[in-house]
Amino acid sequence: MTETQSISAERTDILSLLAEKRHFLRFTAQNLTDEQANTRSTVSELTIGGLIKHVTQVEQGWQQFARGERHVMADIDWENPADGQIESFQDGFRLVEGETLESALADYERTGAVTDEMVRTLDLDAAYELPEAPWQPPGVFWSVRRVFLHIAAETAQHTGHADIIRETIDGQKSMG
Repeated sequence: MTETQSISAERTDILSLLAEKRHFLRFTAQNLTDEQANTRSTVSELTIGGLIKHVTQVEQGWQQFARGERHVMADIDWENPADGQIESFQDGFRLVEGETLESALADYERTGAVTDEMVRTLDLDAAYELPEAPWQPPGVFWSVRRVFLHIAAETAQHTGHADIIRETIDGQKSMG
């Protein structure tokens, strides 16, 4: 799509919503060191770096789904997971050796750009069955539109988590 082509108001709204939610998540990480980004400042296992990594990976999975491809969550047998599957899933919530906040943010930026292009070009009415998971009953279909709104909602939810973590590290607040 060229800059001279216009997109619908609906797509513009989705892009704006995603940009806003991403901004606030990135804001929670501003000026943090890698050590601070990996700090567990509450009783939770969550860290700001880990949340950014998690949101990135989740968004990448939803990109697959929105293209009609098999979602990565569909490959996990939650009742009898293969060796390393749960650990790999848990590693998606933390920066592991060799990962930095800078690299996590760069990956998040690239992932967002891909999603934004998908918002501009995919059929928002296309719908696919959600993969099986312990929290998801079978036979539920989501439209591509719903996927993009879910990405925004998940980003907003995890931004709240990151904001609490950041405030306990140094008092910075995303809002207020």
